[in-house]
Amino acid sequence: MNKILIILLALPAFSFAQSELKCSSPDNRIVFYFKLKADQPTYRIAFKGSELVKESTIGLAFSDGDFKQLKMQKPVARKGKEEYDLVVGKTSHVADNYNEVVIPLKSASKDINIVVRAFNSGVAFRYEFIRSDKDSLILTDERTTFNIAGDAVIKALFLPNYVSSHEGLYTTTPLKQVADNMLMDMPPLFDFGNGNYMAITEAALLDYAGTYLMKDNGILRGMLSPWPGQTSIKVKMKAPHKSPWRVFMIGDRVGALIESNILTSLSDPPKIKDTSWIKPGKTTFPWWNGNIVPDTLNAPGNNFVTQQFHIDFCARNGIEYHSVVEYGLHQWYVDDGVGFAPGPNSDVTRAVPGLDMKEVCDYAHSKGVGVRVWIHWGALYPKIDEAFAQFEKWGLSGMMIDFMDRDDQQMVNIQTEMLEKAARHHLHVQFHGAYKPTGLHRTYPNELTREGTLNYEVDKWTPEGLSPDHDLDIVFSRMLAGSTDYHLGGFRAATKEKFRMQYSRPQVLGTRCHMMAMYVVLESYLGMVCDYPEAYEGQPGFEFVSKVPTIWDETRVLDAKVGEYVVIARRKGNEWFVGGITNSQTRELNINLSMIGDGSHTATVYTDAADASTEPNHISREERQVTRLDPVKVKLAPGGGFCIVVR
Repeated sequence: MNKILIILLALPAFSFAQSELKCSSPDNRIVFYFKLKADQPTYRIAFKGSELVKESTIGLAFSDGDFKQLKMQKPVARKGKEEYDLVVGKTSHVADNYNEVVIPLKSASKDINIVVRAFNSGVAFRYEFIRSDKDSLILTDERTTFNIAGDAVIKALFLPNYVSSHEGLYTTTPLKQVADNMLMDMPPLFDFGNGNYMAITEAALLDYAGTYLMKDNGILRGMLSPWPGQTSIKVKMKAPHKSPWRVFMIGDRVGALIESNILTSLSDPPKIKDTSWIKPGKTTFPWWNGNIVPDTLNAPGNNFVTQQFHIDFCARNGIEYHSVVEYGLHQWYVDDGVGFAPGPNSDVTRAVPGLDMKEVCDYAHSKGVGVRVWIHWGALYPKIDEAFAQFEKWGLSGMMIDFMDRDDQQMVNIQTEMLEKAARHHLHVQFHGAYKPTGLHRTYPNELTREGTLNYEVDKWTPEGLSPDHDLDIVFSRMLAGSTDYHLGGFRAATKEKFRMQYSRPQVLGTRCHMMAMYVVLESYLGMVCDYPEAYEGQPGFEFVSKVPTIWDETRVLDAKVGEYVVIARRKGNEWFVGGITNSQTRELNINLSMIGDGSHTATVYTDAADASTEPNHISREERQVTRLDPVKVKLAPGGGFCIVVR
């Protein structure tokens, strides 16, 4: 034991001084300090010598009392490396070095480890429940606090309660001005004003309650989502058990947080052995456009003729999937519920009369197109095994599962069960009305995307529409957690003055180039192509939408300023796709293409047309030769964007 301790003390990344334990990132810029102080574990975090998190508490409360009268055993440190390939992700290969310290804490009735991992892009810790003198444990609270240093400005989504679709407008304000007892969704962004940024979120949320933040006497504390129908029980477990990681994404430029792979590096390797059937791509979603079909279509409805129309559109344009959704505000499956909520005789294994799902799938497959469905989770879950078996027989590729609106331990486990059972039947999953991602697309790569954000669907029923400024709020907050489902592809852009709320053929705010750029700016492995075929075919810019990938080999943030603009470059094979969006202000940017390599390259450049401020659907397209040494100058209209494809 002494020999191990001597070896560990010789490592510069670790320090086990009696007063304070230290774990540093491999580049030594991030330092996590731990101390067992007066029977209360505490921690603090520094970055480049500046304190980001002042002394904060670590602790747990159980139904049989707090975790107290602690003794710390000898810490164990190691250096590690997570090197892996992602089936779906913003990069295809990850190599993340880290330093780890396991801190054993012992009480009379329980043994719990605090595990700390420090990466160059952030630091995280988790609780490992090792031993208990009782067969089962009930966790009533995590006494984890986050005492943010300095005068940080926060960008966050505040929620009224734990039952939520996690959709809303973001607030940007000094943390000092945030009122106590306001529930804050993860991840919020903290801007320290000196070039340093931090976001707090969680990774590997499995068999546990989702976590929020709430200000209490000036200090943020973690809040666990309670089991339904009561407020005290947060997590039921048996030792051994693990909490999710409490993650601090840290960088001296905000783009570093977007580029970080820390959440997948903290998640387990794939539990799905054969992933060859998982095919990311883009999908139609006719509900958004109001199920628009040509007047010449014979008997439109939820029938073969309507699905054939959309499938043919996909086949002509290389769109990988068609989604079978509702028609006339009635689900595609048998249901006697009100609205979209399932009724007592809901049956997701039976399509409505006139819709033969196997016929639809067989036709789609003959055209090289996959078929997926929308489904209410409450209709699916009671028949999950029967339903997934039937979906596989029909030939479905996957589904959007909607209206979960919770992240208590019970719902977290339901979603995990859905992913595991869907994989057995070769079905991918898109979670809608759901909480944030936590890096588990590494563990369950059949999860292609998640909503958990206010997005363009609200343009159907919100008089003021969803502004381009909100898109940037999402990029700098919610998207830091991962894949973001957003109802992309609206091709009827309108100025703020001319925007009209329309349930069918909805409009979008910002320019068409902004809408196109969102396919690159947003991380999502199942991009929607939400408008109807006639809105796209023959329209400028659709050739970009039809070709843009949804998974990437490499991601770089070329330029970004919180709340103002962002420019992201993503590589797929030997092609770079660059997308940039701005807020409501006109902007000129010089795009540095240093990542493309030496020599001359052919670039297709899409920009807002000169009159895009008044005619937002107008775009300019040009082919030019570019080199890594010559910046590309682009001008963005208010709410505008640009796209560059470099081959």
